[in-house]
Amino acid sequence: MAQTPNDPAGTTHQFQNFADQAQSQKSGPNVALIVGIAAVVAVVVIVVAAVMMM
Repeated sequence: MAQTPNDPAGTTHQFQNFADQAQSQKSGPNVALIVGIAAVVAVVVIVVAAVMMM
């Protein structure tokens, strides 16, 4: 017997569960993005301080 692919759009109920899971995974701040922005700000501050000392 061939297996059919798991299609989350198969029924309305399955799709609603799929959409709810996708939303719950996206909630909250992205920690990697915040850390990346903080690192960029730190590098800019260091460069500005180095230029001002010249």
